Formats: sequence, structure tokens, C-alpha cells
Amino acid sequence: MKKSVVILGAGESGLGSAILAQKQGFAVFVSDLGKIKEKYKNVLLQHHIEFEEGQHSEEKILKSETVIKSPGIPDTAPLIQKLHKNGIPVISEIEFAGRYTNAKTICITGSNGKTTTTLLTYHILKNAGLNVGLAGNVGKSFAGQVANEQHDIYVIELSSFQLDGMYDFKADVAVLLNITPDHLDRYGYHMQNYVDSKFRIIQNQTKNDFFICCSDDEIIQKELEKREIKAACIPFGLKDPVEPGAGISDEKLIINFNQKQFSMSILDLSLQGKHNTYNSMAAGIASMVFEIRNEQLRESLAGFQGVEHRLERFLRVHGIEFVNDSKATNVNSTWYALESMHKPVVWIAGGIDKGNDYSMLKSLVKEKVKAIVCLGKDNSKLHAAFDTVAKNVVDASSMEEAVKAAYYLARNGDTVLLSPACASFDLFENYEDRGNQFKEQVRNL
Repeated sequence: MKKSVVILGAGESGLGSAILAQKQGFAVFVSDLGKIKEKYKNVLLQHHIEFEEGQHSEEKILKSETVIKSPGIPDTAPLIQKLHKNGIPVISEIEFAGRYTNAKTICITGSNGKTTTTLLTYHILKNAGLNVGLAGNVGKSFAGQVANEQHDIYVIELSSFQLDGMYDFKADVAVLLNITPDHLDRYGYHMQNYVDSKFRIIQNQTKNDFFICCSDDEIIQKELEKREIKAACIPFGLKDPVEPGAGISDEKLIINFNQKQFSMSILDLSLQGKHNTYNSMAAGIASMVFEIRNEQLRESLAGFQGVEHRLERFLRVHGIEFVNDSKATNVNSTWYALESMHKPVVWIAGGIDKGNDYSMLKSLVKEKVKAIVCLGKDNSKLHAAFDTVAKNVVDASSMEEAVKAAYYLARNGDTVLLSPACASFDLFENYEDRGNQFKEQVRNL
């Protein structure tokens, strides 16, 4: 009898898991409560993988030996609770794929900067000629690549939701960029639960592994005092560099690692701004673990093109610059975006609030924002936070309305910034859809 595996959710990670499970000889059943995208459905049909959409057949699912669930499904969902009660392991795609590869892994998490750091690290290793795959929240699914491609190293972006479904998986190089309140709605509005989730990035690490973390982040530093870290700990921060570690001295980014020193002017980094200096340091250290030569590292840090939907300077219309930062799905990301603006801002914000505390934005809004366009089904929290801070606060119920309102409120020399500080699921499929609609509407002006 074949072992059975059920996959909940037929998105990118679910599809990859299904193909890998079939290749490993499992009897596979894919179940999605929503509608499965045509391109994914076609792949399932080609592989003769059994699937259902628009429902979860509980009787069948509860007979499974292992369940791989999409990170979007919360542990509190009744079906997941039943699976736990029946003692059926519920794991993430990353956990499953990790069982079938001996490749080295660089795993990157944090509340902000994950995607940029992951893509930058991948860019550095690929430029140096290494056989490297990009997976997790970006790129193709990890499981799909393990099934169909053989890479020596994977650079994997991990959200807390993915980490929650990981048990035996180990990161050879773990990167923890920062921890600020996010997704608290999924963690019982208890910050420590979220912190514990992020620290799963170092579970199962040994003294032969590496843990790269931010020395300027108070939450991380407090947590390190409580925990026994087995891996070699390599800190990075904006103060003088330590050995081993990364820091800034005389406007130079310096990394000390393994008796080697790397340095370059922070003015030569392709990614500018304080938050990006952190990202460049973390990616630089991770790359030096794999013995990338200094000149290759310098070239990659200077030539990286950045990330779509992350502070993407998109278009200028009648002297007004439009910046797409749709990827800013929490308050801290938006703080960085506003902090990096040097012209008067018309700020488009809003969406699904994940237990946001907007107080940290108030002084920046007072200093830099001339008007706010609230884009969401329920904008009451934004109004409560900013009606007394900004001169103009208006509502919009579609991206077309929001862009037109922002354009009307802006003047030559101003910046219109889409940086929502919220999830996108009330009006959009995801942050990419939100960013793409923004760009489309700006083009239509």
C-alpha cells in the first residue's frame, strides 16, 4: 500500500508538494477550498494527480497519513484542529521538501526586508557561478525544485507561517533580520508567540551552522539572552563591525568573517537607505559563508536591481512621482518607506488591518505627509489614527479611485506613495495584484 499524503491548497507551494510527493511514491490528493487556477489545474491533470476544488472532503482528508498545508491556512481552522486531534502530522511544504534534498540552505526571515535580502543573496551567489535555487515566499516552490531540478544551495525566504509548519528541517545558514509586531491576529495578539515563531529559524542548528542576526534589534537581543544558540552567531548592525560580524565605519560597510575582511563604501551600494544597508550586510555575510570572492561580492552589491512592489519608483506624471511599495504589508515597512521620502507625500494606505498600531507613524506623517488616501473596506482605524495629524484624509474603494484622488491632491514635485501597512485581501488577490493595479491606474492618468 502506498503511503497517503493530502495537500491543502493548490497554489505554487501545494502544486510543488504534489509533484514531489508523487515522485516519492505517495498516493496524493490535493484539496482546495477555493477555485484552483487554470495553469495549476492543467499540471495536476498532466500528472494524473487526484484533486478537488471548492470544498474539503473531510472524511478523505482525515484518513491521510501526512497533511501538507498552505501557509495561508491558520492553525485555528476547524479542519486543522481535527487533524491535530486525530494525531495526523500537519507540515509545511518546506518541511516536506527538506526531507528529499541534501542541498545547503540559506533561510531568511524577519518582519521586514525578507524578499529584498533573499533576492540579493540569490543574486550574489548566482553571479558567482554557483548552482543556486530561489524558493519559499519568492521564486518557484522549494518542493517543485527538489522534484525537478538539482541545486547545490537554496536561498529560501520564510514567513512565520511557514516556520510554524517546520519541525525537523534545518537551516545551514539562518538569517533573522528584525522582529516588529506583525500578523498578531494569527498569534492570539500575543507578541511572544510571534517572536517564538520567528526563532524557529534556528531550530535543529548545530555548532557547524551559522546564525546571522541584527545586533541593533532590541527584541532579538533580548531573546538571545534567554536562549542557548548552538550555531556560530554572526551579528550585523550600523555601529563599528565586530569579529566575526558586519558594521559601518567611516561610511564603509565592513564584514569580518573567517579571518577575511570585506569593505565597500555605503554610497556604492545599489540599495540605498538604512533598512537596505541591513539587508546588504545580511546578504553579504551569508554569501561569505560560501566563500564568495570580495570583488564578486562588491560587484553584486553595487549592481542589484531591487524588488518589484518594494519602494519601486515607477513613473512621473506632470512632475509627480509615483512610488509602488505595495509589499509594505505592515506598519514597520511603511515607516521605512516614509522615512526614505524627501518630498511632500500623498500616502495611499489601508487594507486588512492585522492588529496594527499606527502610533509609530504619527511623527513621520506629521513631518512628511500632506494627504492620506485610505483604500480599504474598513478605514476606521486609519481615520482614528490620522484625522488629527494630516490635513486631508479621504476614502477610496478601488485602486482607480485611490490613484485619481492622490493625483488630484498632489502637486508638481510631490510624491504619491502606495505603502498600505496592511494586507491586501479585502480588495485584491495579493500585494502583487495591488501593486500591478496601482501601476496600471497610474499609466491611465
